[in-house]
Amino acid sequence: MSTRFGVHPDILKLGLVSFLTDLSSEMIFSVFAVFFTTVAGATTALLGWVEGLADLSAASLNYLSGWLSDRSGKRKVFAAAGYGFSTLAKVILLVSSSILGLGLFRVIERLGKGFRGPPRDAWLSSVAHSKSRGYAFGVHKALDKAGAVLGPLIAYGLLSTLGETTSTYETLFWVAFVPAALAVLLLFTLKDQPGAPHVRESLAQNWEALSPSFKRFLVPAGIFALAYFSLGFLLVRAHDFGFGIKDIVLLYALFNATCVVAAPLVGKFGDHVGRRHVVVLGYALYGSINLALVFADTRWELIALFMIYGAFYAMEESQSKAFIADLEPHRRATAVGAYNMVTGALYLPASLMAGALWVFSPGFAFALAALLSMLAIVVFKLLFPRSWNTNAPTT
Repeated sequence: MSTRFGVHPDILKLGLVSFLTDLSSEMIFSVFAVFFTTVAGATTALLGWVEGLADLSAASLNYLSGWLSDRSGKRKVFAAAGYGFSTLAKVILLVSSSILGLGLFRVIERLGKGFRGPPRDAWLSSVAHSKSRGYAFGVHKALDKAGAVLGPLIAYGLLSTLGETTSTYETLFWVAFVPAALAVLLLFTLKDQPGAPHVRESLAQNWEALSPSFKRFLVPAGIFALAYFSLGFLLVRAHDFGFGIKDIVLLYALFNATCVVAAPLVGKFGDHVGRRHVVVLGYALYGSINLALVFADTRWELIALFMIYGAFYAMEESQSKAFIADLEPHRRATAVGAYNMVTGALYLPASLMAGALWVFSPGFAFALAALLSMLAIVVFKLLFPRSWNTNAPTT
């Protein structure tokens, strides 16, 4: 069953759930880095710790939730638990704006993201046709990031109308809580799309059963994860360039708008030429962005790089999951969970390195990211040569 958009209805419904969740989360994230370092008074090094721990927390439950989902065959209950946990974490912001409270929110909210991701992506994979899987993931990502466009714009409107005061941020956090709660309610109205259960499979047996090609992919993905530090640093860099916090919110909205436009197009491109090429292109684009950031010295250059970053994000966040679905047709939730766990664990040292290098010069952090991106490309090409068939015929 499909719609005029060429995808299964569940793709659109899950996209709407993600839209509401991102509307909420990105209202907060668009101001979080600057609020954390300027209003709350934390250092950029501490920001690196918090962002790294947030990514690590998101990764910590990925494999477990993927294994539980594949073991039971259920998708909805685990996805709902993850969305619900992220929503409850936002209550912390309603009662505390201290450095400790902000840090706890960021870490705990990401735990929910980590738990919901694998079962939801396996759900998407099961209802998307193999020949248009990249497009389906692109459509979902476009809906997801549409919330990330509207969220920062609402934040901008609140800051413009009410002023950049502590009470405005408190109002913003209350407004952000509403769509997060609505997303959970909407998800409960959807019908589950269970997979084939593997009820007697232990964690060790589950790992052994994953395909060798997927396990090979974890090597370049891990190297690239070391280059992939938090976008929060780029937002702080914009502040260094003289952008006010309201302007930074608009820059973040521009980044997300570019992602919304690019995601379905990138998905179509991957379906046509093979997702192997899209993965390499994403690594190359990210490396080029960071290399350009080493030398960027005008506000217009930074604006352009925010837009290009949005196109990269569309490739990395949607097409890597479609690529994993090609590599592992039978235990997709586990595969997504393992991928998120490995890369998320490496995001912590990535953000810590970026925070430490930032103290000396932001250019050092960007240069290291560019170098690691190029290394990831070399390793990927060695492990997945030109003759390897990316878009395997899976269901």
